[in-house]
Amino acid sequence: MQARILRLNIAGSPVEWLSWEEAATLQARGMVAWSLGSPCMTVRGGVSRLTGRQSTLVLNSIMACGGRVFSLSNRTPNLTNSSLFRRDQHLCLYCGKHSDHELTRDHLVPISRGGTDSWMNVVTACRRCNQYKGNKMLEEISMELLALPYTPNHAEYLALINSHRIRSDQMDFLRPNFSKQSRLR
Repeated sequence: MQARILRLNIAGSPVEWLSWEEAATLQARGMVAWSLGSPCMTVRGGVSRLTGRQSTLVLNSIMACGGRVFSLSNRTPNLTNSSLFRRDQHLCLYCGKHSDHELTRDHLVPISRGGTDSWMNVVTACRRCNQYKGNKMLEEISMELLALPYTPNHAEYLALINSHRIRSDQMDFLRPNFSKQSRLR
């Protein structure tokens, strides 16, 4: 599994994950303003007819690119099961059972009762707890949450969607930007 490169805007805010090919293209076109982190890959090119040397391009794990700076703080990250399960650390937030295969998305206020499919209304639940809760409200069946749901900010979302491939220097850069309620701190 190939490591990904964290792209920042010129102001130093995290924007997205890049493949090594995308990062090499940006660097070769002179669009990288500055970089951080350790070198994570050396891309080798062709041999120069004039010098006889092979060209190389060293890619760092974090790179900042110029261009328009826009705020990502007011955008709600996409809600997917994999990012939700990572937010809730692969735990059922009702019984505390840890599982990778038996997890489901549970709506605190069921959709059938006017609830929304949003970060603040969903938690990770094991199949057993989700079936027991059904389309009821927690107070109707005396269930309690082990942790409250929250909407991850953009930096945390980037960590959630790339958690299996994130390098320590990238996580060290992202972590100070996480919200106070983050479970990734």
